[in-house]
Amino acid sequence: MSIYVEQSFKERLSLLLDHEITQRDQRKIDRLTSLAKFRVGGTLGQLNYGAARQLDKPQIRSLAQGEWLRLHQNILITGATGYGKTYLACALGQNHCQQGSSVYYFRLKDLLEKMFLAQADGSYRKLINKLSSASLLILDDWGLEPLTAQQRSDLLELIDARYDTKSTLIASQLPIANWYEMIGKSTHADAILDRPVHRAIKLELKGESMQKKLNTLTEVDHSS
Repeated sequence: MSIYVEQSFKERLSLLLDHEITQRDQRKIDRLTSLAKFRVGGTLGQLNYGAARQLDKPQIRSLAQGEWLRLHQNILITGATGYGKTYLACALGQNHCQQGSSVYYFRLKDLLEKMFLAQADGSYRKLINKLSSASLLILDDWGLEPLTAQQRSDLLELIDARYDTKSTLIASQLPIANWYEMIGKSTHADAILDRPVHRAIKLELKGESMQKKLNTLTEVDHSS
């Protein structure tokens, strides 16, 4: 307090302005994070870079800087169940919320259901506009089940609305080579895959299942 009193009016005013700017920035970050609705609270600082996972630390550090968002590139994360795809996707999304970017997270099945309901209640166009405006759209659990004709149509419209203007991150346990079959052998499949895969940054997670490892550690804690 004594230090504050000893400062000049100009210095005190500068401190108050800095505090207000910091508070305003934090409120924006909190709002963006809340709107994103991340499935897990991942952070890049807590990523496991064990050799078996083949995660390239310099590459992740580069992605954290956000140049790929400015260039409207996409990221495709693949790997078996439990390998940390959702965590990495949410950590990248959280990181870009911290930088002031708008992000939405969806499991693909939930998003397609949301789009179907929007068709019924007349809010479809509003939803498309909302999703197409986000700097980053995260589509998790991509490829868990084949798509219907209506789902292919809805997904194509969304992907097309974001193509070359925004970034999309897709996380899937299916290898990219199997995506065509999941979408369906149609002209829609060609159009849908051409857009997100074009110029995409591909991350394939490997190694021991992170979920299995976490469960093992938990069991040890409980038994000790």
